[in-house]
Amino acid sequence: MLNEKKMDAYIAILKEELLLATGCTEPIAVAYCAAKLREVLGGKPEEILAEVSGNILKNVKSVVVPNAGGRRGIDAAIAVGIVAGDADAELQVIANVTEDDEAAIESYLKNTPIKVTCPETPCMLDIKLSGKMGEHSAAVRVANNHTNIIYIEKDGEILKQLPVTGNAEDNLQDKSVLNVKDILEFIETVPLNRIEPLISQQIACNTAIAKEGIENSWGANIGSNLLKTSQDPETQARAWAAAGSDARMNGCEMPVVIVSGSGNQGITASVPVWKYGTLTGADEEKIIRAICLSDLITIHQKTGIGRLSAYCGAVSAGVGAGCGIAWLRGADYDALSHTLQNAVGMISGCICDGAKASCASKIAMGVGCGILGYNMYCSGDNFQAGDGIVGEDVEDTIRNIGVLASQGMLETDRVILKIMTE
Repeated sequence: MLNEKKMDAYIAILKEELLLATGCTEPIAVAYCAAKLREVLGGKPEEILAEVSGNILKNVKSVVVPNAGGRRGIDAAIAVGIVAGDADAELQVIANVTEDDEAAIESYLKNTPIKVTCPETPCMLDIKLSGKMGEHSAAVRVANNHTNIIYIEKDGEILKQLPVTGNAEDNLQDKSVLNVKDILEFIETVPLNRIEPLISQQIACNTAIAKEGIENSWGANIGSNLLKTSQDPETQARAWAAAGSDARMNGCEMPVVIVSGSGNQGITASVPVWKYGTLTGADEEKIIRAICLSDLITIHQKTGIGRLSAYCGAVSAGVGAGCGIAWLRGADYDALSHTLQNAVGMISGCICDGAKASCASKIAMGVGCGILGYNMYCSGDNFQAGDGIVGEDVEDTIRNIGVLASQGMLETDRVILKIMTE
């Protein structure tokens, strides 16, 4: 039985990670920084310099910013934040944009010089916005996670300054307490009322946007196309997860509960587990516990990878979902360990080339590999230690993923950015 201190730590991690966000979190972080800049400056900047990390540029370039008239990119995210953003709402910063605001956003973009640069920085997530209004100036910097303000300046006076660490877990809960064995014990023993409010909101929001993606045309319609091939539970689980991303990456304004700073990961960790559970007759409590397992295994994998990297985070969540589905099917610790190792052995090379329509297809593949990983285990077929990045045990494999993503794929990240910008 987990002691109360560790159980409290797991609850604190879930509360920190399962946040409500409207829109892809990278443009939302830019909009949040912009809204804070306007607040500090005391009005709308008449010119703006945006200094952003390569991963922010990559993840904002091609995704549609909600409530911005179908626009994409850094400029659009800045404009919507300046004109209509509510910094106090953090990741819901642009949730209440009106039609009148949209006209003002267009006017602001036409009349305000916005210069975007991509300087060297130790932080994968780094946004610094500097603005001028008459004789006044201000600057705001967000780094490492999406609402972590480390610097505020007005008229040359530094109002806030924190160290620049380059640590993706800066100012977040200590996640060294996470391991697969304890995660399993936690989800099987935690009183339901301690996780139910968090997971129920995740189910409600994320299945709603998935339903929107299934029923209407968004992006490349990966979810709808999958359902044309089959209606079995595994395909439906993949399709509904992809459909949520279809809608979200292409400007749907419905809010999503995120995981590891990502709405796509929040959708992927929850929707396929929910869909598979409902189709196979699992009761509500079992589905909630399975989704909690998926969330925590996703977070555990992502801790070593970081918030942003060249390693596709959606596949980490797909692996998490595969583990959640495996648990619904009766998996124990040994089965979950092999499910995770088998899945990452298949899909660990999937790259992140920014937020855009094709994320939905990567989600479908990630969930599929997660399910296949458990099917392999059930047949007695598993990848062995030394098969590529597969380690001696599941924790060793997760550490290897972190090293691959945070160290081995740095040059990959630079090349992806060069391709996308040139």
